Amino acid sequence: MNRKILLVTGDGGESYETLYAVHRFQEEGDTAVIAAPSKRRLHLVMHDFEAGWDTYVERPGYCLDSDLTIEQVVVDDYDAILLLGGRAPEYLRNNAALLEVIREFDRQGKWVFAICHGIQILVTAGLAKDRKLTAYEHVRTEIEMGGGMYSTEQAIRDGNIVTGQTWQSHPEFYREVFSCLNKAKLIEQ
Repeated sequence: MNRKILLVTGDGGESYETLYAVHRFQEEGDTAVIAAPSKRRLHLVMHDFEAGWDTYVERPGYCLDSDLTIEQVVVDDYDAILLLGGRAPEYLRNNAALLEVIREFDRQGKWVFAICHGIQILVTAGLAKDRKLTAYEHVRTEIEMGGGMYSTEQAIRDGNIVTGQTWQSHPEFYREVFSCLNKAKLIEQ
């Protein structure tokens, strides 16, 4: 479709969520651009659940090169932004330039997508207030403290924001993502 989608991650980003997003957008003929704190090879991780653990376990995942730094992002160049999960959002949510990029996507009415822990960045940017969002269940408190309402749905759209729970929600999340992107494309034609 020739859309340009900005994907945000960094070291500790969820490997499957990142690679799935890149490939899924490429399948649609879109350009997926990886933005990170620095332009270099990123060390992604895999999160999974194991019997006997109260939370997920983390293992090294695939590596992936970032295309540009967050500071190099020009919002006008993109149709949408996707905030990926993993552990990266823990520190990415403290990046002032990234928070301003996300707010600008929202101000322009562009699509803002987030999955799993990526919602932590949305909350820190102030975009949770009065919104219905979903995320990994242990991010619920942050959504609620940010003024949002937590949903147990696998994926949900509220205005120009689409959120998904985890990589296990990919089917529901990407159905909603592409419904939004394709609807926007129809309006432009």
